[in-house]
Amino acid sequence: MLGLTVTQHLVPRLDEEDYGAGELTKLRAQAVSGAACRRVALELGADDRLREVAPGDLGRNVESLLRTERVLASVTEAIIGACFLTFGWAETSAAVEQAFRGEVERALDGPEDFKSALQERVAQNGQLVGYEVVEEQGPPHDKTFRVVALVQDEQVGQGSGRSKKEAEQAAAKQALDDMKRE
Repeated sequence: MLGLTVTQHLVPRLDEEDYGAGELTKLRAQAVSGAACRRVALELGADDRLREVAPGDLGRNVESLLRTERVLASVTEAIIGACFLTFGWAETSAAVEQAFRGEVERALDGPEDFKSALQERVAQNGQLVGYEVVEEQGPPHDKTFRVVALVQDEQVGQGSGRSKKEAEQAAAKQALDDMKRE
């Protein structure tokens, strides 16, 4: 439901000459990504509501869980599903379009899939990007990863995040930023 609603909102806004099917796919994927769903959950106050109803014996684990992208993204998708079952397609689609409007605008303003953008850039020279985790810190439920982006065994960027994927995106972003300055 989320992907279809966002696609219905995006397609009429895009000029076919500037945006092909591949570009639409990238924009939609960014607008409905885990990071986007997390931001929407926070904007809607889902984290505060979950804190209110969490059993008291969970303690700090609640805060740790509510900081993770995966948990809040899953909560957002569950809310959308519950609304669909309760209110039907039309009302839920309208609410989803409104809630994700900022994420659609963010996607149109620029890519957040820095890994793909970096790979496309280095592929022009026949090269590939690799990622290597160089450090993990914290307990299993609250880890931080540090990753380096490598092109032909040369470090071109590094980043950190609460997941390997997030750290890889940060490393790719830094590499792209550095390449722009060169």
